[in-house]
Amino acid sequence: MTEPRHAAPDEEQPQVVVNDRRRIDPETGDVRPPAHAAEDSAPVEEPLVAEVVDEVAAELKTQLDERTADLQRLTAEYANYRKRVERDREAVINNAKASVASELLSVLDDIERAAAHGDLTGAFKAVADKLVSTLAKTGLEPFAHDGEAFDPSVHEAVQHSTSPDVEGPTVTAVLRRGYKFGDKLVRPALVAVTDHEPAAAAPSEEA
Repeated sequence: MTEPRHAAPDEEQPQVVVNDRRRIDPETGDVRPPAHAAEDSAPVEEPLVAEVVDEVAAELKTQLDERTADLQRLTAEYANYRKRVERDREAVINNAKASVASELLSVLDDIERAAAHGDLTGAFKAVADKLVSTLAKTGLEPFAHDGEAFDPSVHEAVQHSTSPDVEGPTVTAVLRRGYKFGDKLVRPALVAVTDHEPAAAAPSEEA
């Protein structure tokens, strides 16, 4: 019978390695990270992380500033477009009104002449007053009266005289009323103009 072999005292015993592959730590109850993750992971330096974060933040801020500038530009362009459209629309409406009013100026001239001769009475006067009032509400405005300064941009001089009683070119008679529609000149006024003329020197008395 073969006796069991005993290891010599100096003979090295093989080491037994026990790998705990449990995913839950029995002492703390926490989930353990995978073993290969711990081996592959390397510590990241904090200054490097901060630098990357700063670069990303700077890039995002640049993009935000660009988008904000684009939005502001588009908003301004749209506001200008709306103003231009509204201005053009008002101009078209005013031009249409001025065109219609200009066709009735001869009627207004007849009404004014009739009033000057005392013929504007009765039903004719009521209709004439209504017509004049309606045209005034649309924006038609008469101008030119005696004594105002002569303005060649709105007055058309058809008579001319001189007098020491005026200091400069002055309207002394309105031969035909002028009309404006807002800032638009519909028809210039026909006027008589008097220019200043120095008074003649008084004759000296004989001694």
